[in-house]
Amino acid sequence: MSRYIATRAIRGANALVTEAEFMLERAIAEKGAETPISFPNTAYYLPTIYALIGIPVETLGQLKDVIKHARELLHPSPAKKHWTPYLGETLDSGMATLFAAETIEAIRFIYNLQPERKPGFTLAGGTAYPALGDQGGYLNGPIDDIRLRSWGISLVDGRMPGFAAIVGCAKSNEVAVKIVRELQKRNILTFLCGNVNGRSIIDQLQEEGVELGYDTYTVPFGTDTISAIYPLGFAARSALTFGGMKPGMAQDILLYNKERVFAFVLALGEVDDLKYAAAAGAINFGFPVIADTVIPEILPTGVTTYEHVVSMPFDKIDGVDDLERAERLIQKCIEVRGVKIKMTEVPIPVSYGSAFEGEVVRKADLRVEFGGKHSRCYEYLYTAPLEEVVDGKVDVVGPDFSAIPAQGNMSVGVVIKVAGRSMQTDFEPVLERQIHYFVNGASGIQHVGQRDIAWIRISKAAADKGFSLSDIGKILHARFHADFGAIVDKVQVTVYTDPVEFEKWLETARGTYDFRNKRLADLTDDKVEEFYSCTLCQSFAPNHVCVVSPQRLGLCGAYNWLDCKASFNINPTGPNQPIKLGKSIDFKKGYWSGTNDYAAMGSHGVVNEVSMYSIMENPMTACGCFECIVMLIPEANGVMIVSREDTSMTPAGMTFSTLAGIAGGGLQTPGVMGVGKFYLISPKFISADGGFKRVVWMSSVLKETMADEFATVANREGDPDLIEKIADERSAGTVDELLAWLEAHQHPAMIMEPMF
Repeated sequence: MSRYIATRAIRGANALVTEAEFMLERAIAEKGAETPISFPNTAYYLPTIYALIGIPVETLGQLKDVIKHARELLHPSPAKKHWTPYLGETLDSGMATLFAAETIEAIRFIYNLQPERKPGFTLAGGTAYPALGDQGGYLNGPIDDIRLRSWGISLVDGRMPGFAAIVGCAKSNEVAVKIVRELQKRNILTFLCGNVNGRSIIDQLQEEGVELGYDTYTVPFGTDTISAIYPLGFAARSALTFGGMKPGMAQDILLYNKERVFAFVLALGEVDDLKYAAAAGAINFGFPVIADTVIPEILPTGVTTYEHVVSMPFDKIDGVDDLERAERLIQKCIEVRGVKIKMTEVPIPVSYGSAFEGEVVRKADLRVEFGGKHSRCYEYLYTAPLEEVVDGKVDVVGPDFSAIPAQGNMSVGVVIKVAGRSMQTDFEPVLERQIHYFVNGASGIQHVGQRDIAWIRISKAAADKGFSLSDIGKILHARFHADFGAIVDKVQVTVYTDPVEFEKWLETARGTYDFRNKRLADLTDDKVEEFYSCTLCQSFAPNHVCVVSPQRLGLCGAYNWLDCKASFNINPTGPNQPIKLGKSIDFKKGYWSGTNDYAAMGSHGVVNEVSMYSIMENPMTACGCFECIVMLIPEANGVMIVSREDTSMTPAGMTFSTLAGIAGGGLQTPGVMGVGKFYLISPKFISADGGFKRVVWMSSVLKETMADEFATVANREGDPDLIEKIADERSAGTVDELLAWLEAHQHPAMIMEPMF
C-alpha cells in the first residue's frame, strides 16, 4: 500500500467529514432536526448510507449518527465498523468519505441548491459556506429507482456489461469525446463528474455537442468530486434490488458488487486529496481506479479482482496520437476490471453499439425519414430454402434518398430473407423483433416501431458520413449472424423504394402478420408439454427464476415462450431451458411437478413451489426488471397494477419505487408480484384468483398505451365497460377514495368472493 496514497486519502476524508459536520450543524440550527430529508424517487432513502449502515435517514437529525459513524472510521480512530480485508485505515476513510458526501448532497437538496450549485454557497442564515475548493454544476442528481430497474435487463443479459465513473477533465475535447465513444461502442454505462481546475469532462462534451443523458448511456451528475456518490449509490441499490441483500449487510453488499457489478473509476487529470478519498471509497466496492496521470500504484489483488490503483500516464503512451492513446486507456480500464465485452463489428460508416439505441434524431438534425406521418415503412422477415438465399447480398430496389430534400421523407420496405438448417417459421417473429434493436445501434439513426408501422430517421451527420439504405442491410446481416448464428446460416436483405415492388411486398407482409397473430393467439398453456426457464437475471438476483409459458411471458416483458424456445435452439446450455411439466398437481392454480422441481432447483432451494396463475399462493418471484407491479388491496377485494413509468402515490400508500423493494430481489411475497405488462391481457392473468375482474386500480399510462388490448380483454370478460370502472391515480389516491370510486361505478370486484 502506498503511504502517499494513504496519506492523501485519509487527509481528504478528514476534510470532507469535517465539512459535512459543519454543514449539518448549520442546517439543523437553521432548519430544525425534524426537517424531512431524502433523495427523490427512491425507496432507499439515502442509498449508500441505507445499504451499508442500515439507517433509513428521513430527517436532518438522523444524520448526526451517520456523521458520528463516519468520524469513528477515520484514522487514527480504533473503531473499525466495516469489513476491510487488509488496506486498513485507508479503506475505512474511503467509507467515511462516502457517508459524508451523501450527507452533503442530501442537505444541498433541502436548501434547493440543485440544479445551480456554486463554489461557496450561502445557507439560509446568510453565512457563506466554503465548498472545499470544488466548482459547482449539478446536472442529473440521484438516479431514480425506475431508471435503475429499466437498466436492469440490459445489465443482467450482458448488453450493458458494466459501468464507468469518470472523474475530472480529459487532456482535450477531442480526447473526451473519444473516451466516451469508446465506452459507448462497448455499451458501457458512463457516469460523469468532477473537474480539474474548474473544468470538467462534462463541459468538454457539451462544447462538442455530444448528447448526454440516460438514453445515451452517458450520464452527467455534477462538476464537483462528491457527485461520484451517485454512481456508488447506484451500485449499492443494485445489491438491494437485484441481489436480495438487506440494509446493513455491508460485507455482503460490497462482495456482491465486486463479483457481479463490473465497474471502474477513470480519473482524468490531477488527483487531489478528495479524489484519493473518493477512490478509496470506490475500492471498497471492488471497483479499481485507473488514472491517466503519474500517481503511485497499488498492484496486489484482494479487495478488487485485479489491481486496485493503476497509473497509465496519457502522455507516456508512445508511438501513437492522442485518440489512439484514449482508446488504449479504455482498453486498460476494461482489462483491470475484467469487464466482459460483447461487441459486434458492423461494416458501416458510423459508430455502432447499444449505447446509441436511445438517440433521438430531432427535426433540425434530420436528413430523411421513412415512415411516420407522411410515408410508410415496414419490415418483414421470412424463411426461405438455403439455395434461394445469397448470404450477405444487399439490394436497394428503387431510388435512394439522395434526391429527397433535407428533412424530407420517402416510403421504404425492408425485407429480410433468412435460411438455416435449424431455422423454423416459429422463429421468424422472434428474429423480426430484433430489427428495432439492431438498426437503433447505429449512431445518428433512430428506429421506432415494428412490422408495417416502423419509423426510421437518418440524421444529417450520419448521411454526411456516408450512411445509406444499403447500410441498413449490412447491419442486419452482421447482427443476425452474430446473435442468431446457431439457427441462421444465410441472410439476404432487400430494401424496396420502388412504388410497385413496395406495395407488392407490403401486401405479402401483412398477410403473414395476420397469420402470426392468429398462430400466437391459439398457443395456450394446455397445448404444450413444456414451459421454459429464464435465468438471465440470476447474474444480479441469484435466487430468482422465471417460468415462461405461452400465456405468461417473462416479467421483464422482453421474453415470451417462443423467444425462449428460439433461445434454447440457439444456445442449448443458455439461460432458457425447457421445463417438462410432468404431473399436473392443480391446473387451476398452475402447479405441476416439473415447475415445482425446477423452481426449487433454480432458486437454490429458496422457493419450493410456484403457482403460475395465482398472486395469493406461492406467486412467482421477481428480480427487479419487471414492467409492472401487481398488489393486493384487501379493502377493495382486488388488486392494483402500477406501471414502472408511474411515479405517483398509490392507494397502498407506496410509490412504485417502494413497492419494488417488496416485489423484487427474488422474494416470494403473497399478494405482491412483478409482471410483464402483456401478461395483464392473458386469460391466465391471476386466473386462480378471479382474473382481470380483480383489477380495481391501474396506472393511467397503462390504460392509455394499451387501450385497444384492454378493450378486447373487457369484452372477453363479458363487461365491455370494465376499464372505465377501474380507478387510476387521477381518480383515487387513497383506499377510501378507491372504495368510493368502486361503489359509484359498480365494479365487479365488490361482489366477488373474498380473495383470501
